[in-house]
Amino acid sequence: MTATPSHKEHKHHAPRSVGCMVITCSDSRTPDTDGSGRLIQKLLEEQGHHVAAYHLVKDEPAQIRERIGEGLANDAVQAIIINGGTGISRRDSTFEAVDAMLEKRLDGFGEVFRFLTYQEIGSPAIMSRATAGIIKGRVLFSTPGSENAVRLAMEKLILPELGHLVKELTK
Repeated sequence: MTATPSHKEHKHHAPRSVGCMVITCSDSRTPDTDGSGRLIQKLLEEQGHHVAAYHLVKDEPAQIRERIGEGLANDAVQAIIINGGTGISRRDSTFEAVDAMLEKRLDGFGEVFRFLTYQEIGSPAIMSRATAGIIKGRVLFSTPGSENAVRLAMEKLILPELGHLVKELTK
């Protein structure tokens, strides 16, 4: 009989459904044109997770922090997934708003995301400031706003580990 690797054992005991808040940060999108926000919600629900809240905000640090605070105050929210505002343009301020709030950083998320992005699009991947971390017992992911970037982050990184991360936070 072979032993089960510990990471597989941990995943086996992870919750199958996680309550999530989705936040899109954009100066130009509307609820009707927010394809990335809809994609995140769709992928979460297809995997059995619950979208407890969705917000579309301008790429303004105060608005972003306010929505994150609402998620932290909501017992139904165990994970916050943000898209948009992770680039380097003058208006991209999501990274600064999120980074200042994180208690622990999950540096591997951004590193692996940029590596996977590099494999798809090459050197422009260095402009992504995708990040993740822990804040008040919740896991938070911040991804670029393009639908391709959202799909990559969700399918390759977030969805495979979401339950496992939440489980680890309850230890």
